[in-house]
Formats: sequence, structure tokens, C-alpha cells
Amino acid sequence: MTEDRRTRLFAATLSATAGFVDAVGWLTSGGLFVSFMSGNVTKLGLGLAGHLDSVALGAGLITSFVGGVVLGSLVGRAAGLRQRGAVLWLVTAMLAVAATLLGSGIVVPAVLVLAAAMGAKNTVFAADGEVKIGLTYMTGALVRVGKRITTAVHGGDRWGWVAPMTLFLGMLIGAALGALAHAALGAGALWVATAVMVALTLSAGRLLPTPGR
Repeated sequence: MTEDRRTRLFAATLSATAGFVDAVGWLTSGGLFVSFMSGNVTKLGLGLAGHLDSVALGAGLITSFVGGVVLGSLVGRAAGLRQRGAVLWLVTAMLAVAATLLGSGIVVPAVLVLAAAMGAKNTVFAADGEVKIGLTYMTGALVRVGKRITTAVHGGDRWGWVAPMTLFLGMLIGAALGALAHAALGAGALWVATAVMVALTLSAGRLLPTPGR
């Protein structure tokens, strides 16, 4: 398997864990997202207009997500060539903290930590100050699918749409599994995501090319 294909599959698996966590966070918070900030922005707007009661938590989740992006970026830059491993360990640790809080019934801090973890996760594939693969940007992924299908129709790369489609499918499957795990395990479902992240983090050095190589 080529490095490029391994990277795409690894990214899709990370998107699946984001979908898993997002589903658990949504079910836990009563309808707010921990990785899908577009939905939270809409809900925040509805809250500001008096249609929802989730203004404070919605604003907190957005702030935590952005804070996670900043923290992940700082950790990645400090780690240099070990950027991806360092960010993955950061995300894994944050998921473990959130799982511990949620298991203790401390719900709001738990979902805020989850949002920060999802923000940090989006910096795994950052380079030159920009995110190269957005792991929770499904609207953007679907736009790329459409644009690359158009390119294929006009005689360009016939399979360019596959990479963004794998991100979409990964998050979709992860969300479904997260909902099923939450129904079976409740708050303990987050430990499943944490365990998967441990496995991914341990295998990242072998599966992913070194940044900047």
C-alpha cells in the first residue's frame, strides 16, 4: 500500500473516531456537537434569537474547539518532526480526561474537553500553518467530492473524489457506531474511542510518513 493511500485510510479512521465521539457528545449534551461546529453556530444563533436555551454551552463548545486547535497547533510546532505523534497523544489524553469526567457525572466539563480534543485532532495533518486534511469538516469534504466528480466528468482524474468520500464515510460509520456504543455502554462508550485512539497513536509512526519528508 502506498504512503498516500495509508495516509488517506488513517485519516478516514480518525474521522470515524471523531464521528463516534460526536455522536456520544451529542447524546450526552442533549443535542449539541463536539466536532461539528457549523451545527453549533446555527444553534447558537437560534439561542441568541430566543429559540433555544443552549446559548452558554453552545458558545462554550465553540470556544473550546478553537482552543483545542490552538493547543494542538502549539504542541505540534513544539514537537517538530514528531508533530503527528505528539498531537495524537494530546487528543488521546484529552479523550481519557473527558471519559473520566463523564463517568463521574461531570457532564459539562466533559463535553467541553471533548470539543477541545476534536479541535486538536484537526491539527494532526497541519503543515506550514495550515490544515491539510480536515478530519471533521464534512461539508468541505462533500464540496470536494462534488468538485472532483465534475473534474472526472470533464476528463480529469477519475478517482480524485475517493479521498474526500472516505472521510465522509468514516465519520458517518463512526457516528453510527458511537450511537450504538452509547446505547449499550452509556458514558463508558468514550473509553472505546480512547482505546482506538491509543491504537492509532501507537501505529502512526509506522503507517504515516514523516511530516515535511
